Amino acid sequence: MDLRVKNRYLVPTDGSFRVRDFPTKPPKKTPDEDVLRAALAREIERIAHLQRQLYATDTWAVLLVFQAMDAAGKDGTIRAVMSGVDPSGCQVYSFKQPSLEDLDHDFLWRTSRSLPERGRIGIFNRSYYEEVLVVRTHPEYLNGQKLPQRPKKLETLFEQRYESIRDHEKHLARSGMAIVKFWLNVSRAEQKKRFLARIDDPDANWKFSGADVAERKHWDKYMESYEHALRETSTPHAPWYAIPADDKHFMRLEVARTIVASLEKLSLSFPDVPTAARRRLGAARTALLREPR
Repeated sequence: MDLRVKNRYLVPTDGSFRVRDFPTKPPKKTPDEDVLRAALAREIERIAHLQRQLYATDTWAVLLVFQAMDAAGKDGTIRAVMSGVDPSGCQVYSFKQPSLEDLDHDFLWRTSRSLPERGRIGIFNRSYYEEVLVVRTHPEYLNGQKLPQRPKKLETLFEQRYESIRDHEKHLARSGMAIVKFWLNVSRAEQKKRFLARIDDPDANWKFSGADVAERKHWDKYMESYEHALRETSTPHAPWYAIPADDKHFMRLEVARTIVASLEKLSLSFPDVPTAARRRLGAARTALLREPR
C-alpha cells in the first residue's frame, strides 16, 4: 500500500532528498500557540478514534518511527500526540546503546522483537536507523559489533544496511504493517538554546549530559548521515517525513496530522456484526430491561 501523505514535509521517494531543502522552522504565517494547541486536541481525538477501530479490526499493525538529534523533542511529541490513545492499544520502545546480547545478533534483531502485533500501534523512539545514523557518524562503533566480515569500502557496508532496511520494511508492509517515519528536524541553534535551558533549570538537569555538547562537534556528519538514510529508505510503503522541530507546538500538530492521514489510508472501521449476532444482542437487551430495578 502507498502510505504517502501529500504534504510539504514528505521526503521524496526518488532518491533526491537533501537536508538543506527542508526547513527547521514553521511557515511565517503559522497560527499562535493557542490555535495550534486547539488544533492538536482535535487531531488527538481523531487518532484515539482511529486507534479504537484499528484495535477492533485486528488486521493492521502500525509502526511509528521517530528519529532526531538530541533535544529535538521526540519524547514530548510522542507523549503529547498519543495522549488520547488507550494504553492497551499502544506500545512505546526506546532504543539506546546496544547491549551485549544485542551485539550477538544482527542489527535488526533487537527492534524486531518489539514490533507491534495486529491491532496495535508500536512507537520506536530511535530504532534500527541508529545503525546508519550514529554508526555512520562514528564508524569506530563497528569495532564492537563482532562482524564476521567488513567490506573494504565503508560506504559499501552502509549501502548493504540500507538494502537490509528496505527489504525489512517491505516484508513488514506486505505482512500488514503500516510504517510511518518521522525525522524531527531541529536546527543547531535551537538545540543549543534547549541545552542551555536544561542546564539553567534544576528540574531538567537530569536530561543533560556532557556528551551532548561533544556530539555537536559532529553536527555536519550527522546531517550527512540523515541525508543518506532518508534518501535511501523513504519508500511509498514506508515514507519519511522531515518535520520542522524548532517550534514544538507546530511540530506536534504536523506529526499528529500526518498520523491521522496515514491511518485514514487504511480504511479502518468497526467490524460488522452478523445478523445472528444482532439477534442475540437484541435478546440480551430485552433480558436486561426485564430485570427488576
